[in-house]
Amino acid sequence: MLLLRCPLPLLLLLLPLDCRPQKLPTRDEELFQMQIRDKAFFHDSSVIPDGAEISSYLFRDTPKRYFFVVEEDNTPLAVTVTPCDAPLEWKLSVQELPEEASGEGSGDPEPLEQQKQQITNEEGTELFSYKGNDVEYFVSSSSPSGLYQLDLLSTEKDTHFKVYATTTPESDQPYPELPYDPRIDVTSLGRTTVTLAWKPSPTASLLRQPIQYCIVINKEHNFKSLCAVEAKLNSDDAFMMAPKPGLDFSPFDFAHFGFPADNNSGKERGFLKSSKFGRQTSPKPRVDLHRVCIGNKNIFTVSDLKPDTQYYFDMFAVNTNTNMSTAYVGTFARTKEEAKQKTVELKDGKVTDVFIKRKGAKFLRFAPVSSHQKVTFSIHSCLDAVQIQVRRDGKLLLSQSVEGVRQFQLRGKAKAKYLVRLKGSKKGASMLKILATTRPNKQSFPSLPEDTRIKAFDKLRTCSSVTVAWLGTQERNKFCIYKREVDDNYNEEQKKREQNQCLGPDTRKKSEKVLCKYFHSQNIQKAVTTETIRGLQPGKSYLLDVYVIGHGGHSVKYQSKLVKTRKFC
Repeated sequence: MLLLRCPLPLLLLLLPLDCRPQKLPTRDEELFQMQIRDKAFFHDSSVIPDGAEISSYLFRDTPKRYFFVVEEDNTPLAVTVTPCDAPLEWKLSVQELPEEASGEGSGDPEPLEQQKQQITNEEGTELFSYKGNDVEYFVSSSSPSGLYQLDLLSTEKDTHFKVYATTTPESDQPYPELPYDPRIDVTSLGRTTVTLAWKPSPTASLLRQPIQYCIVINKEHNFKSLCAVEAKLNSDDAFMMAPKPGLDFSPFDFAHFGFPADNNSGKERGFLKSSKFGRQTSPKPRVDLHRVCIGNKNIFTVSDLKPDTQYYFDMFAVNTNTNMSTAYVGTFARTKEEAKQKTVELKDGKVTDVFIKRKGAKFLRFAPVSSHQKVTFSIHSCLDAVQIQVRRDGKLLLSQSVEGVRQFQLRGKAKAKYLVRLKGSKKGASMLKILATTRPNKQSFPSLPEDTRIKAFDKLRTCSSVTVAWLGTQERNKFCIYKREVDDNYNEEQKKREQNQCLGPDTRKKSEKVLCKYFHSQNIQKAVTTETIRGLQPGKSYLLDVYVIGHGGHSVKYQSKLVKTRKFC
């Protein structure tokens, strides 16, 4: 078989009769040999090579035509058309080859226009037609000789497609073969996982060809080809990069689809300025679709799914030698619902301790027994930040991220019920304390300054003492400071692991206590206190902690501070 390669301007004018044909390497050259001498017949078409899959695209409502020749009768033939992201209409027909001479023994070829009319005006015999988005085949064990014509059309939108034709279908087998049962089985179903299993392709198990399996997961629908998956993954691009002549397209495509004949003429075409693809396009949102190739395993667990959500699963066997694929019968499954959690009842004015697993959530209910104008929620997050949502009779009133101590005052309503949802951190488990009350003066947690760091004064550091300072508030509170000797290799990572702000002074040894004192200032700018810690050892490291204790007895720890005494004085 031959693929014609001619200068594009000459093709458009139908002038040259001496375009040099370039032979494609085929395994059966005699059966697929082009015998028509005047290659200008195919100025607006492409030639299908024998035994190679070609990729191309269609503009909407713009037909495309391919030709190939079968020289001898009773030749096996297989044609496969793969639509990608839109349904296709395609038809395969055959007509007799034109005679090489107009008269017996005259030696004079028929005029160009007469031969051109002979091919283009004759409809030929229709062998097969199809309309849809399935991968469809035409297979014949004994095909007549003739000029075969494949016409394709997309009426829905611009689209990609693939075509494969061969005269040796028995020996080729570029597409992986499906097993006798090509279904995907769901063997296990959880809240966030689905385990899939399938039977191996005979191409791998019997023919020993290199096969890998690729799984596609999405929430919309099943896919019928890997080509359709790739088109969907790229749907946020404007369309597709126009291929270079001689790679994915023959030069005829550019004339057929309205591309300029040379690089300069594009400057005069106004529509080419708007997009590098030659068409006005609008970006599309990225789709929620995932593809993973897992080698030759035939069981796989998909994880990190959402509970109570329907997913569609497709499996493709890919021949890594040819990069051609075959789709198994896709399936779908709905993940299990989240286990229903018990709702914790909050009592007015009582602190409740809450533990939340990593990425988990807890629900709490507060139902005041008396009428109220306001309700106050106080949160003390012991570790990382947590998310809090508060709904009153189903209406969302509050959605916030809480770190440290926060207080929220909401408008009340007679006989109202409040549902609190607490969502933990992605980093690890969360611990917190929560208090709900209809009495605004009921404050169990102490107020904190915005900055809860402890500052150490390096110039005041000695071999036996360190001086530190921290901020207070306008509210009179009790502050207690504790020290603990640590190794010299004690680092920030270890300190971070010990930053549970809910652990109070009652968890500390008496020997670690330095002192306790009351402190406040009406002038917030002057709410600073200092303290010198004495009786330390030279050249030693110490971890300092400051606790502020509220009227209700609950304490909050400031950020720990690592200090070191001087070794020589």
